[in-house]
Amino acid sequence: MDSSRAAPRSRPPRRRPWLYTALASVAVVGGTAGGTVYVKAQAHSGGGAVSSAPTPSASPSAPAIEEASVEPVAQPTVDHDAVLADALEAVGAEDTAEVSVAVLSLDSGESARYGDGAYDTASIVKVDILAALLLRHQDAGTRLTAQEKAYATAMIENSDNASATALWRIIGRADGLDAANERFGLADTEGGDGELWGLTQTTAADQLSLLQQVFGDDSELSGASRSYVRGLMGGIAVGQQWGVSAAADGSGWALKNGWLPRSTTGLWDINSVGRVTVDGDDYLVAVLSKGNSTQAKGISLVEAAARAAVSVFTR
Repeated sequence: MDSSRAAPRSRPPRRRPWLYTALASVAVVGGTAGGTVYVKAQAHSGGGAVSSAPTPSASPSAPAIEEASVEPVAQPTVDHDAVLADALEAVGAEDTAEVSVAVLSLDSGESARYGDGAYDTASIVKVDILAALLLRHQDAGTRLTAQEKAYATAMIENSDNASATALWRIIGRADGLDAANERFGLADTEGGDGELWGLTQTTAADQLSLLQQVFGDDSELSGASRSYVRGLMGGIAVGQQWGVSAAADGSGWALKNGWLPRSTTGLWDINSVGRVTVDGDDYLVAVLSKGNSTQAKGISLVEAAARAAVSVFTR
Protein backbone atom coordinates (compact mmCIF):
# COMPACT_ATOMS: atom_id res chain seq x y z
CA MET A 1 0.00 0.00 0.00
CA ASP A 2 1.25 3.50 -0.86
CA SER A 3 1.72 5.28 2.39
CA SER A 4 1.62 8.65 0.64
CA ARG A 5 -1.95 8.10 -0.59
CA ALA A 6 -4.49 10.00 1.42
CA ALA A 7 -6.54 7.78 3.64
CA PRO A 8 -10.24 7.81 2.94
CA ARG A 9 -12.31 9.99 5.25
CA SER A 10 -14.09 7.98 7.87
CA ARG A 11 -17.88 8.24 7.89
CA PRO A 12 -19.29 9.50 11.14
CA PRO A 13 -21.26 6.80 12.93
CA ARG A 14 -24.97 6.72 12.25
CA ARG A 15 -26.93 7.96 15.18
CA ARG A 16 -29.88 5.86 16.22
CA PRO A 17 -32.53 6.90 18.74
CA TRP A 18 -32.75 4.87 21.90
CA LEU A 19 -35.67 4.88 24.23
CA TYR A 20 -35.10 4.44 27.91
CA THR A 21 -37.69 4.20 30.59
CA ALA A 22 -36.99 3.48 34.20
CA LEU A 23 -39.73 1.81 36.08
CA ALA A 24 -39.02 1.63 39.79
CA SER A 25 -40.21 -1.61 41.24
CA VAL A 26 -40.20 -2.56 44.87
CA ALA A 27 -39.86 -6.21 45.74
CA VAL A 28 -40.05 -7.73 49.19
CA VAL A 29 -37.22 -10.22 49.26
CA GLY A 30 -37.20 -11.43 52.83
CA GLY A 31 -38.55 -11.09 56.32
CA THR A 32 -37.83 -12.16 59.81
CA ALA A 33 -40.00 -13.63 62.55
CA GLY A 34 -39.50 -10.46 64.55
CA GLY A 35 -41.24 -8.39 61.93
CA THR A 36 -38.20 -7.01 60.04
CA VAL A 37 -38.89 -6.67 56.31
CA TYR A 38 -36.16 -6.36 53.70
CA VAL A 39 -37.09 -4.19 50.69
CA LYS A 40 -35.19 -3.88 47.37
CA ALA A 41 -35.78 -1.20 44.75
CA GLN A 42 -34.71 -2.21 41.21
CA ALA A 43 -34.64 -0.11 38.05
CA HIS A 44 -35.46 -1.94 34.81
CA SER A 45 -36.49 -1.15 31.26
CA GLY A 46 -40.06 -1.56 30.24
CA GLY A 47 -42.92 -0.11 28.32
CA GLY A 48 -43.44 3.47 29.40
CA ALA A 49 -44.50 6.60 27.50
CA VAL A 50 -42.76 6.71 24.08
CA SER A 51 -41.01 9.92 23.00
CA SER A 52 -40.18 10.71 19.37
CA ALA A 53 -37.16 12.79 20.35
CA PRO A 54 -33.86 10.99 19.97
CA THR A 55 -31.73 10.48 23.02
CA PRO A 56 -28.00 9.90 23.19
CA SER A 57 -26.96 6.32 22.80
CA ALA A 58 -25.64 4.55 25.85
CA SER A 59 -21.92 4.20 25.98
CA PRO A 60 -20.71 0.61 26.14
CA SER A 61 -18.45 1.63 28.96
CA ALA A 62 -21.24 3.28 30.98
CA PRO A 63 -21.72 1.63 34.36
CA ALA A 64 -24.73 -0.65 34.78
CA ILE A 65 -27.63 0.64 36.77
CA GLU A 66 -27.08 -0.39 40.36
CA GLU A 67 -29.73 -1.84 42.62
CA ALA A 68 -30.71 0.34 45.52
CA SER A 69 -31.50 -1.41 48.79
CA VAL A 70 -33.13 -0.24 51.97
CA GLU A 71 -31.47 -1.43 55.13
CA PRO A 72 -33.72 -3.56 57.38
CA VAL A 73 -35.40 -1.72 60.21
CA ALA A 74 -35.64 -3.94 63.27
CA GLN A 75 -38.91 -3.83 65.16
CA PRO A 76 -38.54 -2.98 68.85
CA THR A 77 -38.39 -6.04 71.10
CA VAL A 78 -40.55 -6.02 74.21
CA ASP A 79 -39.10 -7.55 77.37
CA HIS A 80 -42.34 -8.96 78.77
CA ASP A 81 -40.65 -10.20 81.95
CA ALA A 82 -39.46 -6.67 82.70
CA VAL A 83 -42.90 -5.23 81.96
CA LEU A 84 -44.47 -7.75 84.34
CA ALA A 85 -41.93 -6.94 87.04
CA ASP A 86 -42.74 -3.24 86.71
CA ALA A 87 -46.48 -3.96 86.87
CA LEU A 88 -46.05 -6.02 90.04
CA GLU A 89 -44.13 -3.20 91.71
CA ALA A 90 -47.44 -1.39 92.11
CA VAL A 91 -49.17 -4.39 93.70
CA GLY A 92 -47.78 -3.76 97.17
CA ALA A 93 -47.39 -7.16 98.85
CA GLU A 94 -46.88 -7.45 102.60
CA ASP A 95 -43.31 -7.61 103.85
CA THR A 96 -43.75 -11.26 104.79
CA ALA A 97 -45.38 -12.27 101.49
CA GLU A 98 -43.77 -13.66 98.35
CA VAL A 99 -45.41 -14.06 94.96
CA SER A 100 -44.52 -15.76 91.69
CA VAL A 101 -46.46 -15.26 88.46
CA ALA A 102 -46.52 -16.75 84.98
CA VAL A 103 -48.80 -15.69 82.11
CA LEU A 104 -49.23 -16.83 78.51
CA SER A 105 -51.25 -15.30 75.69
CA LEU A 106 -52.89 -18.21 73.87
CA ASP A 107 -53.44 -16.01 70.83
CA SER A 108 -49.90 -14.69 70.32
CA GLY A 109 -47.93 -17.37 72.17
CA GLU A 110 -46.03 -14.69 74.11
CA SER A 111 -45.41 -15.18 77.82
CA ALA A 112 -44.00 -13.48 80.90
CA ARG A 113 -42.73 -14.72 84.23
CA TYR A 114 -41.87 -13.24 87.60
CA GLY A 115 -40.31 -14.80 90.67
CA ASP A 116 -38.84 -18.22 91.22
CA GLY A 117 -38.55 -20.89 93.85
CA ALA A 118 -40.96 -23.62 94.95
CA TYR A 119 -44.34 -23.05 96.57
CA ASP A 120 -46.87 -25.30 98.30
CA THR A 121 -49.65 -26.11 95.86
CA ALA A 122 -52.45 -26.33 98.41
CA SER A 123 -55.62 -27.19 96.45
CA ILE A 124 -54.45 -26.16 92.98
CA VAL A 125 -52.81 -29.60 92.84
CA LYS A 126 -56.32 -31.01 92.39
CA VAL A 127 -56.18 -30.08 88.71
CA ASP A 128 -52.94 -32.05 88.45
CA ILE A 129 -54.47 -35.03 90.27
CA LEU A 130 -57.41 -35.09 87.85
CA ALA A 131 -55.12 -34.76 84.83
CA ALA A 132 -53.02 -37.69 86.09
CA LEU A 133 -56.18 -39.77 86.60
CA LEU A 134 -57.42 -39.05 83.09
CA LEU A 135 -54.02 -39.92 81.63
CA ARG A 136 -54.10 -43.29 83.41
CA HIS A 137 -57.48 -44.07 81.89
CA GLN A 138 -56.30 -43.00 78.44
CA ASP A 139 -53.32 -45.36 78.69
CA ALA A 140 -55.57 -48.20 79.78
CA GLY A 141 -58.25 -47.46 77.21
CA THR A 142 -60.87 -47.09 79.96
CA ARG A 143 -63.16 -44.36 81.25
CA LEU A 144 -63.70 -42.78 84.63
CA THR A 145 -66.06 -44.74 86.85
CA ALA A 146 -69.20 -43.11 88.21
CA GLN A 147 -67.52 -42.86 91.61
CA GLU A 148 -64.41 -41.23 90.13
CA LYS A 149 -66.57 -38.69 88.31
CA ALA A 150 -68.33 -37.84 91.56
CA TYR A 151 -64.97 -37.41 93.29
CA ALA A 152 -63.66 -35.27 90.43
CA THR A 153 -66.65 -32.94 90.45
CA ALA A 154 -66.52 -32.42 94.20
CA MET A 155 -62.73 -32.05 94.18
CA ILE A 156 -62.62 -29.33 91.49
CA GLU A 157 -65.91 -27.45 91.81
CA ASN A 158 -66.12 -27.50 95.62
CA SER A 159 -62.46 -28.17 96.46
CA ASP A 160 -63.52 -31.17 98.55
CA ASN A 161 -60.47 -32.59 100.32
CA ALA A 162 -61.83 -36.07 101.00
CA SER A 163 -62.49 -36.53 97.28
CA ALA A 164 -58.96 -35.33 96.51
CA THR A 165 -57.51 -37.86 98.95
CA ALA A 166 -59.51 -40.67 97.34
CA LEU A 167 -58.24 -39.81 93.84
CA TRP A 168 -54.70 -39.21 95.15
CA ARG A 169 -54.67 -42.82 96.30
CA ILE A 170 -56.10 -44.07 92.99
CA ILE A 171 -53.34 -42.41 90.93
CA GLY A 172 -50.63 -43.83 93.21
CA ARG A 173 -50.01 -40.78 95.39
CA ALA A 174 -46.79 -38.83 94.72
CA ASP A 175 -45.27 -41.51 92.50
CA GLY A 176 -48.28 -41.48 90.20
CA LEU A 177 -48.41 -37.68 90.11
CA ASP A 178 -44.70 -37.36 89.38
CA ALA A 179 -44.88 -39.92 86.57
CA ALA A 180 -47.74 -38.04 84.92
CA ASN A 181 -45.98 -34.72 85.38
CA GLU A 182 -42.88 -36.00 83.62
CA ARG A 183 -45.07 -36.54 80.56
CA PHE A 184 -46.79 -33.19 81.04
CA GLY A 185 -43.44 -31.39 81.07
CA LEU A 186 -43.52 -30.26 84.71
CA ALA A 187 -39.83 -30.40 85.62
CA ASP A 188 -39.95 -28.70 89.03
CA THR A 189 -43.05 -30.19 90.67
CA GLU A 190 -42.75 -32.88 93.34
CA GLY A 191 -45.67 -34.69 94.94
CA GLY A 192 -46.23 -34.34 98.67
CA ASP A 193 -45.28 -37.08 101.13
CA GLY A 194 -47.82 -39.72 102.01
CA GLU A 195 -51.32 -38.28 102.07
CA LEU A 196 -50.06 -34.67 102.10
CA TRP A 197 -51.03 -33.84 98.51
CA GLY A 198 -51.51 -30.17 99.50
CA LEU A 199 -47.78 -29.90 100.25
CA THR A 200 -46.80 -30.82 96.71
CA GLN A 201 -44.09 -28.39 95.65
CA THR A 202 -44.41 -26.51 92.37
CA THR A 203 -43.45 -23.36 90.47
CA ALA A 204 -45.50 -20.81 88.54
CA ALA A 205 -43.76 -21.90 85.34
CA ASP A 206 -44.78 -25.52 85.92
CA GLN A 207 -48.35 -24.53 86.63
CA LEU A 208 -48.40 -22.64 83.34
CA SER A 209 -47.21 -25.83 81.63
CA LEU A 210 -50.03 -27.77 83.29
CA LEU A 211 -52.57 -25.19 82.14
CA GLN A 212 -51.26 -25.61 78.59
CA GLN A 213 -51.97 -29.33 78.90
CA VAL A 214 -55.58 -28.48 79.79
CA PHE A 215 -56.28 -25.47 77.57
CA GLY A 216 -53.80 -25.92 74.74
CA ASP A 217 -53.91 -28.21 71.73
CA ASP A 218 -50.45 -29.79 72.05
CA SER A 219 -51.23 -32.01 75.02
CA GLU A 220 -50.82 -35.51 76.41
CA LEU A 221 -54.50 -35.32 77.28
CA SER A 222 -57.10 -36.18 74.67
CA GLY A 223 -59.61 -33.62 73.47
CA ALA A 224 -62.32 -35.29 75.56
CA SER A 225 -60.13 -35.23 78.68
CA ARG A 226 -59.25 -31.56 78.18
CA SER A 227 -62.89 -30.62 77.70
CA TYR A 228 -63.83 -32.50 80.88
CA VAL A 229 -61.29 -30.63 83.03
CA ARG A 230 -62.20 -27.28 81.46
CA GLY A 231 -65.87 -27.85 82.22
CA LEU A 232 -65.22 -28.52 85.89
CA MET A 233 -62.89 -25.52 86.21
CA GLY A 234 -65.63 -23.36 84.71
CA GLY A 235 -68.16 -24.53 87.32
CA ILE A 236 -66.40 -23.46 90.51
CA ALA A 237 -68.66 -22.90 93.53
CA VAL A 238 -69.77 -19.31 94.05
CA GLY A 239 -67.74 -18.73 97.20
CA GLN A 240 -64.54 -19.79 95.43
CA GLN A 241 -64.76 -17.69 92.27
CA TRP A 242 -61.94 -15.36 93.28
CA GLY A 243 -58.34 -15.31 92.12
CA VAL A 244 -57.29 -15.08 88.48
CA SER A 245 -60.95 -14.46 87.55
CA ALA A 246 -60.37 -10.87 88.72
CA ALA A 247 -58.43 -10.29 85.48
CA ALA A 248 -61.26 -11.48 83.22
CA ASP A 249 -63.91 -9.30 81.65
CA GLY A 250 -67.13 -10.84 82.91
CA SER A 251 -67.61 -14.60 83.14
CA GLY A 252 -64.85 -15.57 80.72
CA TRP A 253 -62.77 -17.67 83.09
CA ALA A 254 -62.03 -21.20 84.31
CA LEU A 255 -59.91 -21.67 87.44
CA LYS A 256 -58.83 -23.56 90.53
CA ASN A 257 -57.77 -21.90 93.75
CA GLY A 258 -55.77 -23.11 96.71
CA TRP A 259 -55.53 -21.77 100.25
CA LEU A 260 -53.66 -23.19 103.19
CA PRO A 261 -52.72 -21.76 106.61
CA ARG A 262 -49.33 -23.10 107.67
CA SER A 263 -49.43 -24.36 111.24
CA THR A 264 -45.75 -23.59 111.84
CA THR A 265 -46.02 -19.88 111.01
CA GLY A 266 -49.71 -19.01 110.97
CA LEU A 267 -49.16 -17.47 107.52
CA TRP A 268 -51.22 -18.33 104.46
CA ASP A 269 -50.43 -19.92 101.10
CA ILE A 270 -52.85 -18.48 98.54
CA ASN A 271 -52.72 -19.67 94.92
CA SER A 272 -54.85 -19.36 91.80
CA VAL A 273 -54.46 -20.83 88.31
CA GLY A 274 -56.65 -20.77 85.24
CA ARG A 275 -57.72 -19.24 81.96
CA VAL A 276 -59.21 -15.77 81.59
CA THR A 277 -60.71 -13.99 78.60
CA VAL A 278 -60.14 -10.26 78.01
CA ASP A 279 -61.48 -8.47 74.92
CA GLY A 280 -61.92 -11.80 73.17
CA ASP A 281 -58.35 -12.98 73.80
CA ASP A 282 -57.48 -15.88 76.12
CA TYR A 283 -54.69 -15.87 78.70
CA LEU A 284 -53.37 -18.60 80.98
CA VAL A 285 -52.39 -17.24 84.38
CA ALA A 286 -50.70 -18.87 87.37
CA VAL A 287 -50.20 -16.93 90.61
CA LEU A 288 -48.55 -18.51 93.65
CA SER A 289 -48.05 -16.76 96.97
CA LYS A 290 -46.95 -17.52 100.50
CA GLY A 291 -46.35 -15.63 103.74
CA ASN A 292 -49.71 -13.80 103.70
CA SER A 293 -50.84 -12.67 107.15
CA THR A 294 -54.51 -13.47 106.41
CA GLN A 295 -56.48 -15.31 103.76
CA ALA A 296 -58.17 -12.07 102.69
CA LYS A 297 -54.86 -10.27 102.15
CA GLY A 298 -53.54 -13.23 100.22
CA ILE A 299 -56.58 -13.21 97.94
CA SER A 300 -56.15 -9.48 97.33
CA LEU A 301 -52.49 -10.04 96.44
CA VAL A 302 -53.27 -12.88 94.04
CA GLU A 303 -56.02 -10.93 92.28
CA ALA A 304 -53.86 -7.82 91.91
CA ALA A 305 -51.01 -9.97 90.55
CA ALA A 306 -53.36 -11.64 88.05
CA ARG A 307 -54.53 -8.26 86.75
CA ALA A 308 -50.91 -7.09 86.49
CA ALA A 309 -50.02 -10.24 84.56
CA VAL A 310 -52.72 -9.78 81.94
CA SER A 311 -51.97 -6.06 81.65
CA VAL A 312 -48.59 -6.98 80.14
CA PHE A 313 -50.45 -7.82 76.92
CA THR A 314 -53.51 -5.57 77.14
CA ARG A 315 -52.12 -2.16 78.11
